[in-house]
Amino acid sequence: METYYYSQFNHAVVCVALFDDVMNAAAIRSRIVQAARNLGVDGNTEREAVNFAFIDARLISSPLHLQTAIYQALLSEAQGQLRTKTVHSEILWALNPTNNITEAIRRYGVSDESTTLIVVRVDVSDTPDLQRRMCDVIQGCMVPFQALVKMTDWSIIKKHYKLDSESALKEVQGNLDRERSIIDNIVVSSVAMKNVMA
Repeated sequence: METYYYSQFNHAVVCVALFDDVMNAAAIRSRIVQAARNLGVDGNTEREAVNFAFIDARLISSPLHLQTAIYQALLSEAQGQLRTKTVHSEILWALNPTNNITEAIRRYGVSDESTTLIVVRVDVSDTPDLQRRMCDVIQGCMVPFQALVKMTDWSIIKKHYKLDSESALKEVQGNLDRERSIIDNIVVSSVAMKNVMA
């Protein structure tokens, strides 16, 4: 698990973990939906148990891609301009190339078929036992963040960002490393500029 500190955003603490071989994605998704519907103490308890951003790891091109989305969500929250209900769902919205919140959650959030997940927790202080709490929700293996490079599905990223006709990619066709670097640059720039363009 990695931890980032953002003193410029009310001393926000962001913890990020990468999970592989996730076996209960459908149950996680169901818990999130149910937690949103439940009222009272039970609802609050369940909402806190799943109070994370669950991100499909296949759609993240690099750590910078994810960190840019986190930064943009924190910035929106600090400015009182969240477009979604929580900073965690704002991260999903920032990752999506369009402004459609439902589409962002469907594309970038946990789906019934997800087998790799990035789990993000944004808080104002270090949360005790956070790693255990993540593992209580997710049936899978927490792996080092360097494993992300093996999980990224470049074809889906190209599809979502409509990059098939991108001239810069045509020029380097056949050079996978260069192509992936260009895709990463495009998606990171897109996330960074989204708040300006929205």
